[in-house]
Amino acid sequence: MLKTENIYLFLAILPIVSFLYSSVGHGGASGYLALMALFSFAPESMKPTALLLNIFVAGISFYYYYKAGHFNKKLFLVFAITSIPFSLLGGRFDIDASVYKKVLAVLLVFAILKMLNVFGKESQHIKQVKRWQGLIIGAVIGFFSGLIGIGGGIILTPLILLLHWGKMKEAAAVSALFIWVNSASALIGQFSVGVSLEKESFLLVAIALTGGVLGGYYGSKIINNQRLRYILAFVLIIACGKLIFT
Repeated sequence: MLKTENIYLFLAILPIVSFLYSSVGHGGASGYLALMALFSFAPESMKPTALLLNIFVAGISFYYYYKAGHFNKKLFLVFAITSIPFSLLGGRFDIDASVYKKVLAVLLVFAILKMLNVFGKESQHIKQVKRWQGLIIGAVIGFFSGLIGIGGGIILTPLILLLHWGKMKEAAAVSALFIWVNSASALIGQFSVGVSLEKESFLLVAIALTGGVLGGYYGSKIINNQRLRYILAFVLIIACGKLIFT
């Protein structure tokens, strides 16, 4: 896996991606998948590797947001009850590589919009999510999260903000744990059908964690550096184009 071209450049960018995603309560799987696509990683290694990185980085991010008092347990549970089993189910499926790339490209659009703060405005008038809404949304996001190899935060966070179900840091805290449980569930689904992780994946975990720890700390306490987020959005746009046209 690590024999891809320009591996040192990949390893240099990886902690920057984890820093920026962790700062907004995300694990970063969409960013890791985009980077792996840009650096021509073997397709069969991308999904499990992204899920593994997600588990560690989202876990760190959640710890800092929880410690800062932003976690809403009730809001989390209404989505997670159905997302966990459906994420495991999605993790058991493999789709055609060309279809996978197109679906990932569409999901990257959400990540790009999030990094550009399109969903950044929060409402002072918070509404309560209806149970049936949360259960349906959780199931749908969970299944596609497992299928593609992401945690689902890039979809859940915008929904929470757009529908006024929570404030920004609250949405980040809920999404971080949502990503963690979905990624763990999807990875179990992958293992159940014989997928295995390469040893080098754990080296990537160590590198990604350096950015994830800093991102989680600063994101939960300090305003994020918007210039860096614009740079990441630019990288994701390039990756999105490569996925669509190659």
